Amino acid sequence: MDTANALASQLDGLVHLDTQRASTGIDLTVDAVFRTTGPGQLDFGGGEFQAVPRERIGPTLDDPDDDYGWWTLEKGAYVVQYNESLRLGDGQQAVVTPLERTLRAGAHHGAFVLDEGRDPIETLLVVGRMGCRLKENCRVSRLVVLD
Repeated sequence: MDTANALASQLDGLVHLDTQRASTGIDLTVDAVFRTTGPGQLDFGGGEFQAVPRERIGPTLDDPDDDYGWWTLEKGAYVVQYNESLRLGDGQQAVVTPLERTLRAGAHHGAFVLDEGRDPIETLLVVGRMGCRLKENCRVSRLVVLD
């Protein structure tokens, strides 16, 4: 079994495996976008950690007959929630990185490591000064599992 097929068995919420499959992993797709509304908080021990507060942004249709809408994002930081959730086995880690197409469209997120499953998987997406449009279910990141 190839890497992408093995990984697909650890993911729920895949939109279309044949399109999301890559030679090294699976592309993750956007389910929801949230505007950040204030600061998060980090401390040494974790007891005072607070995630960044946020409010959900709804996509809008370009045409009333469209099946899928768009998020039109201005410069700033947003939380992106993926359609996919992940189950990891003992000793497994996963790495999530932005796709090159995301960078070329004017947005980015840092690479991050997951050492336990996530439902849902989320990241902080930073949009450059020219803005960026995201269509519902667009592919923005790649997930690779490390054994």
